[in-house]
Amino acid sequence: MTDTTITKTIFLPATRETVWSFLTESDKLARWFHRSDHDLADGQDYALLEKTDDGVDARVCWGTVMHMEAPSKLVYSFTIGPLGGAMTTVTWTLDDAGDGTRLTLRHEGLDKVEAPFGLIMALDKGWDEHLGSLRGAASG
Repeated sequence: MTDTTITKTIFLPATRETVWSFLTESDKLARWFHRSDHDLADGQDYALLEKTDDGVDARVCWGTVMHMEAPSKLVYSFTIGPLGGAMTTVTWTLDDAGDGTRLTLRHEGLDKVEAPFGLIMALDKGWDEHLGSLRGAASG
């Protein structure tokens, strides 16, 4: 498959520092994405969790924080179950935009994964839904 990089940009009525907190702090990640097992930290592994029907924490996404440059750039490796453990890379870039923040997501490495196009479409749709939730969470 050729270039399958997913790129999304949204504008948020919040400072870069506020948006950064929603990308890195466990309690705020839970408000728009998934709860993390801990606040994200440079060089540390992370797991994003959700409760199963029987109340057990299950890993939804996981990887390693590769680079943090608060409040401008966050890069981490990223995988989910359907990727079979293959790691991709997610980069968040935060820029000032008027009285708020322009947030850009770049999800790369999907072209190196034996993933059907349907999975790539599902990831694309999922990012849309999560970014919509982030817009609501960061605006409140």
